[in-house]
This record gives sequence, C-alpha cells and structure tokens, in this order.
Amino acid sequence: MLRLDRWLVTLGVGSRSEMQKLIRKGGVQVDGLPVRDPGQQVNENTAVLTVNGQRLDGRLTRHVMLHKPAGLLTAARDKKQPTVMDLLPDAYAAIGCMPVGRLDKDTTGLLLLTTDGELNHRLLAPGRHVDKTYLAEVDGPLEASHIAAFAAGLHLSDFDAQPAKLEILGPTTGRVTVHEGKFHQVKRMFSAVGREVVKLHRENFGSLTLDSELPEGKWRELTEEELKALYQDAQMEAVR
Repeated sequence: MLRLDRWLVTLGVGSRSEMQKLIRKGGVQVDGLPVRDPGQQVNENTAVLTVNGQRLDGRLTRHVMLHKPAGLLTAARDKKQPTVMDLLPDAYAAIGCMPVGRLDKDTTGLLLLTTDGELNHRLLAPGRHVDKTYLAEVDGPLEASHIAAFAAGLHLSDFDAQPAKLEILGPTTGRVTVHEGKFHQVKRMFSAVGREVVKLHRENFGSLTLDSELPEGKWRELTEEELKALYQDAQMEAVR
C-alpha cells in the first residue's frame, strides 16, 4: 500500500506538491472514483489509476526486453549522448527500470531492463555463471586454434577471461558464449587471438532469447514464462 500522492510522484507524473494540488482538485480517480485526499492509501498492484481523465499504468515492477540498436549508450542518462532509456516512456526511468549490465555503444541485440535490483545484481554476479551469447563478425578467418584458445581461457591485460565457447558459423562469423560480462570482453578476447570485431550482436542473456519479431529500437515487456525462467537463472522467486 502507498499514499496516493507518493504513488503519482514515483510514476513520474509530477512533484509531490503538484500531485497534492491535483488530487485536491479532483483530477485523480482510483478504481473509477475521485479521491481528494493525497494521503489515502492505495494498493498500487491492483488499483486502476486515472489522471485528468487518462488511464495510467500504475505498476511499479516491470521487466523489459529491448532490441538495442547501434549508436546508443547503455546508461540511465547522459548529458551529451542519447541512451537506451530514450527509447522507453519516461515512466520506466521514473520507477527505476534500469539496464542489466551494459552493451557497448556499437553493439546491438538483447538488452534486459528491470526494476528489481536484486535480480539485476544476481544475473550479473560472476559466481552465477549466467551465460551471454553473441554473434560476432571479425576481420579475418576463424580457425580451430581460436576455438581452442577460447575454450582454454584467455589472459588479458587486467584479468583472465574464463573459458568460453566459440562456434564457427562462417569464414569470419562466430557465435561466442561467455559466463562473465567484463568491459569489452568479447572484443578483447578476439583481439587476443589476432582478430578484431567488426560487428557484435547479443542473442541471449541466460534463458532469455531476443525475440525475432522485435525490430531494432523496439521493446516489449517480458512474458510470464520468460520472467519465471530468468528468476530461476538468478535462483530467486519471481516478484509480481
């Protein structure tokens, strides 16, 4: 249960003073009835919220699959460059729906966002070994020696990359599955074996697979089945 004015502020509708004035003027309805007390307790999970005649989605727990295009930063905000949050309605940032990990600016593909901070933390924890799979195009032919090098693990300048799986799909195209998510990790692993990544696209994050029907730059909320599987990846019970 939440105070009505706090609920509206959390959803990013306006400041607390603005919401209190709006409520007292009768601009807010809960379950079809006007409420003029800003302090009235409401169940944010079940109540139907209407503001100035417009129905609002009042959920504070959300989980999103985004097909990230190239050219956007994976960040909550940036003063100079556009970010992935610019693709979502403002309410998502207001309730704290944030990216799980990062994709480089020029990397495309699956990006998960959630309001559940514990889920976010657990999915990224190295000890959980949540797989991430990428499709990589490189600047030279891939060979069996590269598969062996990835499988053995690679020494990079500041850390040792854990063993990873490399599948050769074409002369210069490979699919890489890693358990970690270090900065520029896949690119640096290829660089360590003498290949530079030309394009990188994330296909999977744990049990979650990028929806083939989801165009670049578009997003959708996770299905119940997808969400349940992700919580299993994190060894948690799903929060509804």
